[in-house]
Amino acid sequence: MPIKVPDLLPAKSKLKEENIFVMDESRAFTQDIRPLKILILNLMPLKQQTETHLLRLLGNSPLQLEIGLLHTSTHTSRNTSAEHLKQFYKSINDVKANRYDGLIITGAPIEKLPYEDVTYWEELSEIMEWSKSNVTSTLHICWGAMAGLYYHYGIDKYIMEEKLAGVFTHSLTDPHEKLLSGFDEEFVVPHSREADIRKTDIEQHPDLKILSESEEAGMYISASNDGKQIFVTGHPEYDAFTLRKEFDRDTEAGLNPPVPVNYYPDDDPAKTPKLRWRTHSNMLVSNWLNYYVYQETPYKL
Repeated sequence: MPIKVPDLLPAKSKLKEENIFVMDESRAFTQDIRPLKILILNLMPLKQQTETHLLRLLGNSPLQLEIGLLHTSTHTSRNTSAEHLKQFYKSINDVKANRYDGLIITGAPIEKLPYEDVTYWEELSEIMEWSKSNVTSTLHICWGAMAGLYYHYGIDKYIMEEKLAGVFTHSLTDPHEKLLSGFDEEFVVPHSREADIRKTDIEQHPDLKILSESEEAGMYISASNDGKQIFVTGHPEYDAFTLRKEFDRDTEAGLNPPVPVNYYPDDDPAKTPKLRWRTHSNMLVSNWLNYYVYQETPYKL
C-alpha cells in the first residue's frame, strides 16, 4: 500500500526511483479508505535526508499511511531552508487539536547537552505531553529515545568517553514480544551517538521492559508495557552511506572521529560500505505500525 505525502515533497521522486509506492495528496483524495495518520517530528539537521530515510521504511508497510511533518518552531534550522519548512512542516500549535495514530521522534546530534539547555526542550516537552493523549503509539529514535526516557521516566543519559559509531550485533531479550516478530536471533544495527542509557536504570521501572541489547552498543530497544512508548537508541533508518557522510564530515572538521566499527569492509574507510540492516529496519517499523498502531488505534480518531 502507498504512503501519502505532500505533492511536491522532494523525497517523493527518490522513493519512486526505488519502487516504493508513494501517493501524492491529489491522488489520495480520490481513495475511499481511512489511512493511518503518522506524524514525524524531525529534529535532525539534514531534514530532507531524514525524510527520505523514514519514508523509505514507512513505505514498506502494507498499510496505507498519511504522513505529516513536524518541526520545533522555537529552533531556527541552519541546514534546511525556511522555504522547505514553510511548505512541508507544521508546528505543535498547528496540530494540537488533531489526533494521530503514530508519532516518530527522530534523533538530534546534541547528546552532550543537558536536556534543559536544548533551545527547544520546553516545546519538545509540550509535544511529548500532548502525545500521551493524542497519539496511539510513539516511536523514539536515538537522542529522541534518550529525551523520551528522560521526560516520561526521569531516566538520564551518560556521556561516553568516545563516540559510539558503527554497525553492531544485537540479540533479543524477549523473542516473544510482538515488536520483534520475525526477527533473527542476532541482527545488526547502526549506532551513532555520544551518550548512553544504562540497562540498570531501565530495569528500575516496572512500566518498562528491555527488548533488545548489544554487548558492544548496550541497550537498544525498550518499551512501555502498554506499547504506547517505544525507545530505540540506534539508527535503523540510516542508509548505507549515512555513517560515512558523518565520518567524513567530522574528519574534515578536525574532530578526529573514530572509524565506525564493523562498517567499512576490512575497517578500511577507502572501501565502500554495504547495507546489512535493511531487513531488520523494515521489520521493526512494520511491526510497530501493525501491532502497536493499526491494531490499537480506533477507526475514528
